[in-house]
Amino acid sequence: MYSASRCGVNAYARVGLETGVIAANPHKLILMLFQGAHVALSSALAHMKTGQITAKGEAVSKAIAIISSGLQASLDVEAGGELAQQLNALYEYMSRRLLEANLHNKPEYIEEVARLLGELSEAWEAIGSRIPPDESADQINSSVLPGSRAANDFGQA
Repeated sequence: MYSASRCGVNAYARVGLETGVIAANPHKLILMLFQGAHVALSSALAHMKTGQITAKGEAVSKAIAIISSGLQASLDVEAGGELAQQLNALYEYMSRRLLEANLHNKPEYIEEVARLLGELSEAWEAIGSRIPPDESADQINSSVLPGSRAANDFGQA
């Protein structure tokens, strides 16, 4: 009985997520990717601390997929110029760090990636607050992100 109601809750959550994705503009989709990565990283840390190896690996893999197949894939390196190239390199770095964190059980690596993604997410949210409500969602270019500390500091790390 419990698993039947849990399936219903999961199905309801999937419908809510799918509806949110369909209704979202490109800016909101990127925010959703940042949020999903944050949830996956939090889950990976919790599983790492409790010794749940399989669940940790799945959460880390999910975070890597969001970063590489979502955030990194959304960059237009040609149109975005140097900033997009720096973000591309930063996303590659984050994916490598997460692989290392998973292999060597290094929670500090996950925390580092979470901090970097948090800074990028804050910068991305700031873009949304400056977009006029009547501006078309198609005019929002995900390859342009204001210079965040994370992106600027990456070259020095």
